Amino acid sequence: MTVRTGTFLDRIVTRTLADLPERKRTTPTATLERRAAERPAALSFETALHGAQLGIISEVKRASPSKGAIAKGIDAVAVASDYIAAGTSAISVLTDEPFFQGSLADLEAVAALAHAAEPARPVLRKDFLVDRYQIVEARAAGADAVLLIVSLLPGPVLGEMLAEVHAFGMQALVEIHDEAESGAALEAGARVIGINNRDLRTFTVDLATTERLATGIPADRTIVAESGIHSGADARRLQAAGAHALLVGESLMLASDRAAAIRELRS
Repeated sequence: MTVRTGTFLDRIVTRTLADLPERKRTTPTATLERRAAERPAALSFETALHGAQLGIISEVKRASPSKGAIAKGIDAVAVASDYIAAGTSAISVLTDEPFFQGSLADLEAVAALAHAAEPARPVLRKDFLVDRYQIVEARAAGADAVLLIVSLLPGPVLGEMLAEVHAFGMQALVEIHDEAESGAALEAGARVIGINNRDLRTFTVDLATTERLATGIPADRTIVAESGIHSGADARRLQAAGAHALLVGESLMLASDRAAAIRELRS
């Protein structure tokens, strides 16, 4: 599979495709499928984002290609525990190791914690999925949902990957950044659509991206605004634009009081 987006994602996908053969040899697909089948039914990611308050997907994120180290060496479970205590709707876990310093072990440990909470919270595998194997990996590790980025999944591939996600009882956060990608997501049948306010070519962040694209998304879909969210004012602006939930990573990871930061977003 060859994907050229003209963004930093190209480097990540190239590395991912290079690593996949070794991962498949180390842990064959059949082994992961058996583990996935032993998991309890996945929690509904979409349902968790709809409530009396604005939904918050809080992210466990140690680093990024654009910012470098954000919270190097943090304990993923400790961070997730803070999020759960603050009432987060769901938790997103970066599992890419070369570029984000994450791991599937983080995902599995956070999922165990989040599923045992009262109420239980769904967990999103936030990674750059380009192969069915990664979907099986996610479910085997306890993920309830995965990220599918439209720009990485051209033509019929998006629909095929989405069908595989559903076959494992999970849901997908389908990420878009422009009108063409919105059309592709809707055509593929995406229910939960993430609007990334960051232009991955220039790294410019503009909350107006959500305001523009949300108008073209049917009312029966769930809209998640992503990137550039730092304050209650940002949250109110995005909710007014039609967002049902926010995915927030960097600002929560850097907050001295994560619970207070989540409360401010919901204020």
